[in-house]
Amino acid sequence: MTKLKIKSGDVVKVIAGDHKGSEGKVLRVIRDKNKAVVEGVNMVSKHTKPSAKNPQGGIVKKEAPMHISNLSLIDPKSKEATKVGYKVEGDKKIRFSKKSNQVL
Repeated sequence: MTKLKIKSGDVVKVIAGDHKGSEGKVLRVIRDKNKAVVEGVNMVSKHTKPSAKNPQGGIVKKEAPMHISNLSLIDPKSKEATKVGYKVEGDKKIRFSKKSNQVL
């Protein structure tokens, strides 16, 4: 399994695919499939039957997972896409932005 450099709560930009250029916050990461669910991006329609929880049923819009390789972390300082690096300070491993050298 590869090391995923994007974590839930990060703000990312879509760099490839149908939703290229969209930005959003990562809601969750699916490690075994190398996918992430991004808020407001890659919306799909799901048809639901009426139930006790949803008595009317109908069409529900929800986010679908997209591959990690199509996402790039946004640098908090310059607000542009950046790569993620790691450095060890003492006993801690720290993530940092390679564009601005700022700790994430």
